[in-house]
Amino acid sequence: MRRRRWSIVLAVLFVAQLVWFLVYTGEIVQAFRANAEVLSEIYALVQEGVGSPDQNAPLDALFELQQVIRTSGVPLVATGPDDVVFAAENLPFQADLDIPQDQERVRDYARRLDLRHSPIGDPEVTLLHFGDPPEVRRLQWVPWLQAGGLLFTVLLGGLAVGVQRRAESERAWTSMARELAHQLGTPISSLQGWQELLSLPQEERPDGLGEGEIGAEIGADLSRLERISLRFELIGQEPELQEIDLREILDGLKAYLEARLPRLGSGIRLEFEVGQDLPRVPGNEVLLTWALENLVKNALDALGGKGGRISVGAEQKDAGKVRVTVRDSGPGVPAGLRSEIFEPGVTTKARGWGVGLALSRRIVEGVHKGRIELGEDDGSGATFHVDLPTQTEKRG
Repeated sequence: MRRRRWSIVLAVLFVAQLVWFLVYTGEIVQAFRANAEVLSEIYALVQEGVGSPDQNAPLDALFELQQVIRTSGVPLVATGPDDVVFAAENLPFQADLDIPQDQERVRDYARRLDLRHSPIGDPEVTLLHFGDPPEVRRLQWVPWLQAGGLLFTVLLGGLAVGVQRRAESERAWTSMARELAHQLGTPISSLQGWQELLSLPQEERPDGLGEGEIGAEIGADLSRLERISLRFELIGQEPELQEIDLREILDGLKAYLEARLPRLGSGIRLEFEVGQDLPRVPGNEVLLTWALENLVKNALDALGGKGGRISVGAEQKDAGKVRVTVRDSGPGVPAGLRSEIFEPGVTTKARGWGVGLALSRRIVEGVHKGRIELGEDDGSGATFHVDLPTQTEKRG
């Protein structure tokens, strides 16, 4: 959800900048069109003064032309012999040409104009210094404003990504810690129970359990603790991959789950269909078993103890991949979570921590260079596909 909010903020910011740029450039275009109208008006006045039979027409046209130029906004400074300023229009400051200080100030301004545009005329008669029209001055800011807006967007995006990554990292570590505590809790509680039984006299133990039987159960719990420790140790590194038999992994997973189905949920039908002659895959048996176990446990949780069907299948997808499919008849994944279902902390369970599927993705894609994905929503539960490269595929 946080990622979605950041995406919305960045999208709104981008659209706002785009709208502003379109409005700003639109105003500049309109200003240039107005300049074209001014030039046309100047041309008409010149033609009128030249072609009119009235002797006063040229002078009248010059006065009108002067007024048009004055309203154009183009800064103009006219100087004569000895660099004396005798006329100035559209200056960015007020100046009285009869005051020597203002004369010098206008001359300095004229020199700055000459840095951009060479003056026109004869310095012994009249030399005209001119600058850019207001539209050009506004247009000069466009690249800087664009670059500033882009830089601001990039900085905000980088900040958003950094905040998001830190949040995801914290969420992942929190979820991982909770998952570790959860997995350790069961065998530890069991060990505490066996310890209490050992402290009882033989006649007070249920079913007359002997020390040999209790010791065997303690050994099984210790093996579970060792397996959990090994899993979390391997998930934090890049373990060496070996050729493994996927059928053996799935057979072991089937035996493990069938022995626990009575207490996992009533009315659940577990089906395994493994294709013949599956090629061996490069992998780590401990981690790959964990990833597939998480998928099946996720399906069990989806059924919520109400019964249903879970099917696990494996087949050779093509010459370079083997596909494992886990499908359940539960309610499926809500549309709003489908794109985030593999993110740490995202879960459909009221008391879930959202770490199982994230771990499975880490194992399948990060360790085994395969791919795990949520299948299409067909309205009849959830389907997960795990594609693993075979030993014949070159792995990077």
